[in-house]
Amino acid sequence: MEQTSETQTQVRQPAQQPKKRREAASRWVPMIAALLLGVLFAALPESVTLGPGWLFLAIEVALLTPFVVAHLIHHPLSHRTARIIFLIVLGLATLALAIGVILLIVTLPKRSTASDAGSLLRTGALLWLSNIVVFGLWYWEIDGGGPIKRHEADHQAADFMFPQQADGNTRGWVPHFIDYLFVAFTGATALSPTDTYPLTRAAKGLMMVEAIIALVVLAVLIGRAVNII
Repeated sequence: MEQTSETQTQVRQPAQQPKKRREAASRWVPMIAALLLGVLFAALPESVTLGPGWLFLAIEVALLTPFVVAHLIHHPLSHRTARIIFLIVLGLATLALAIGVILLIVTLPKRSTASDAGSLLRTGALLWLSNIVVFGLWYWEIDGGGPIKRHEADHQAADFMFPQQADGNTRGWVPHFIDYLFVAFTGATALSPTDTYPLTRAAKGLMMVEAIIALVVLAVLIGRAVNII
């Protein structure tokens, strides 16, 4: 009976593992996160955006529509096409984030009243959250050449090393988008790696940029709002 139970377990494991890999490689959760990012940008005041706040969200919806259409007609986009579209979205999101931070710094001297303090805190919080989502998406997209390629590589550490991969990932642990979002959250909060380490120059460079943006938002902008109060 024990041998039969072990055999059934061994049979079930191969079926479960591909399912876990498909779920981790799916772009649906990152797409939802990207749309949430568009909502955060739309909530920013026009003083820190170029054009209307909803512009990035509209562009984002247009760029991500092919994913929905491909899903509806049961003809998925190729890995290369999907990655190019997603990288364009990330590039535009990073540009919008940088512009928001720069414009907030430029307009900072003009904000000196108590009413401005609340607006600064709200804007700073939106930019800080946007920073986390943007770089969570970047980490998810670049690690191991993208979700499909890193799954083909059996989830070995590539651009990032998660604690579960330190032993060569002998248990076949599968990173999901939430794991990369956590890396971005800790990077924006601690301003340094915590339990997950960047291994490549690209990963290190992205973490440096994220930490700089977070430091500016937290130390300079929110600090200014507190001084006004």
